[in-house]
Amino acid sequence: MNKVIHAARAATIAALVGLFVVVTAAPSQAEDRRVRIINETSWTMVEFYASNVGTNDWEEDILGYDVLGSGDSVMIDIDDGTGYCMYDFRAVFADGDVLVRERIDVCEISSYRYHE
Repeated sequence: MNKVIHAARAATIAALVGLFVVVTAAPSQAEDRRVRIINETSWTMVEFYASNVGTNDWEEDILGYDVLGSGDSVMIDIDDGTGYCMYDFRAVFADGDVLVRERIDVCEISSYRYHE
């Protein structure tokens, strides 16, 4: 009987240790993909797109109905659930200019500046 109790206790402890390892490892595997987009141009940004490098589509306009005025910034969570860190950015400005920046590592940066 003691062997059964010890085996059950050992299994419980092993399971708890395994759970602890999984729970504590999860945050280190999840990269922060929040990036502050800063508009340092003299024009209002009317559209902003961020698509991972594994797709051939610009996805949706992240700003939606909002705009990013000259001198303004916005924090955007770039994470699309794919696990990618490398993204292409596309900004459209009120004057018609379109700026495309390729292969931005959103896991390594916390802000990205658009300037003239």
